Order: sequence, then structure tokens, then C-alpha cells
Amino acid sequence: MNQEEKLARTIAEACLNEKALNVVVLDVHDLTVIADYFVIASGRSVIQVRSIIENVQETLREQNIYPSRKEGFQQGVWSVLDFSSVILHVFRQEEREYYQLENLWADAPRLLIESEV
Repeated sequence: MNQEEKLARTIAEACLNEKALNVVVLDVHDLTVIADYFVIASGRSVIQVRSIIENVQETLREQNIYPSRKEGFQQGVWSVLDFSSVILHVFRQEEREYYQLENLWADAPRLLIESEV
């Protein structure tokens, strides 16, 4: 497992620790130059979306890993943390269904994460 995959899995686990819904890790490294992995997760409410983002940041801060960009936190309907090689998208469930980000990257292989085993 390379560093980027390890980071993506750590982010996914941190999302799951905050009861995120439908956590998906997409391997997009062959499809785009913007990142190697996308982690996509949902929250039931604005508060849960913010909690998921905060938990990911706290988990990675303990490893001295910080996002280069953070967008959408205040609104809490679609928040993004950009860790360069891994980009986390956390949606409120309604927005995720509307934007269907996974469908845009349907050719990307999905990584199996612990909760799916």
C-alpha cells in the first residue's frame, strides 16, 4: 500500500468514526492529475457534515498532515478538504444525491474499506 492509499484509507476511517454514510474511496490516479484518490462521504445534517470534517482534520493533525485547502465548511452542505494527493468530499445526503459525484468518476476503481468487509 502506497502513502496516498494509506492516507485515503485513514481519511475514510475518520469519516466512519463520525458515522458518515456511504463512504467511498475512488482511485482516480489514472483518470486525472488533480489527485490520486477521492474520498466521498455523506452526513445526515449540516452539523454532522461539519463533525466529519473536524474529525478528519483532528485525526490527520495528530500525524502532522494538514489540508492545502478547505472549502464549504461554514455552509456544511458540501465540504472539501484537499490534501493534494487525496481530496475529501463530504456532502449532506441531499446534495450528494443531486450532484452524483461518483457517477462523474464511474470509471474509477473503488477501494474496499474496512466497514464493507
